[in-house]
Amino acid sequence: MAKKIGDKPRIGLLGTGPWAARTHAPALAGHPGVEFSGVWGRRPEAAAALADASGTRAYEDVEALFAASDAIALALPPDVQAAFAVRAAAAGCHVLLDKPVATTVALAREVAEAVEAAGVASVVFCTLRFAEPTARWTDERAAEGGWFLGEAHWLGSLYGTGSASAYAASPWRREKGGLWDVGPHVLSVYLPVLGDVTEVTAVPGPDDTHHLVLRHASGASSTATLTLSAPPEAAEAALALYGTGGRAELPRWDGAVEAFAAAVDALVTAARTGEPHACDARFGLRITEILTEAERHAARG
Repeated sequence: MAKKIGDKPRIGLLGTGPWAARTHAPALAGHPGVEFSGVWGRRPEAAAALADASGTRAYEDVEALFAASDAIALALPPDVQAAFAVRAAAAGCHVLLDKPVATTVALAREVAEAVEAAGVASVVFCTLRFAEPTARWTDERAAEGGWFLGEAHWLGSLYGTGSASAYAASPWRREKGGLWDVGPHVLSVYLPVLGDVTEVTAVPGPDDTHHLVLRHASGASSTATLTLSAPPEAAEAALALYGTGGRAELPRWDGAVEAFAAAVDALVTAARTGEPHACDARFGLRITEILTEAERHAARG
C-alpha cells in the first residue's frame, strides 16, 4: 500500500556516485519542504561520507531506509536502479527514478508494473522536463502544435580527448554510450511535442555515436545524433523544431540541483493528488522501448 504523504515528506536516497553527490543529495538536503531521511549505497563507506556531508544518516540495510521514508530517490546504474525501484514500490515508497529507468524493456516494464500494483507515484528525472526554461518551452511548443520536423544533436565529450569528467568512470555509460545516456533527454522533449514514436531507424557513427530518424504519431518526423565521444571543441546540445510557427530552438538551461528539486515537487504532488505525472515510470518504459529498437536497428546497420 502506498504511503501517505504528510506536510514534510521523508525522502531517502539510494546511490553515492558523482550524480548523487552533486545533484540528488544537495537538492534533498536543501529542499525546505522535505526531510532528507537517509542514504544507502552499495559501498557503506561512501554512504556514510555522503550522509555526513548532507546532514542525514547512512543506512546499511536498504529495507530500513524504505521503512524510514515515504519516497525514495534513486541514483544508481539503470539496471541496478530497476531492481531497487521494484523493492521500494513494494514497500509503499513513491519513487523518483533517474533516466533511463532501465536498459532492457523487461526491467523497465517490471518497474512500471510494480509502481502501478503498489499504487505509488513515480517520476523519472529527465532534466529537460524539470529545468524551468526547457520545461516551460516544451509545454508551450506542445500547446502550439503544427510541428512537422525536429532536429537534435547531443554531442557530449565525456570520452573526448582530455576529458576529466567523473562520469567517464561509469561502467554502464561506457557500455551503453550516448544512445542511452543522452538519448532519453531528446526523447523527453520530442514525445510530448511531436507525439509517440511509431517508427525508428538508426545507424551507428564513429565510436558510440548513433544517428536516429523517427516518425511520430502526429505525422511529424525527427532526427537525433547522439554521442559521448565528440571532441571537446565540438561539444553541444541542441534541439530545434520546424512548423507552422516557424523555427523554435530549445533554450539553454543550467542548474541540475534546481531541476531535481522541481522533480521532487512533482513527485510529492503526484503522491498527494493521485494524478500521474506525464514523466512517470510508464513514460520511462516507453523511452526504453524506443531506445531498444534504435539499438537493434543500429546493430543490423
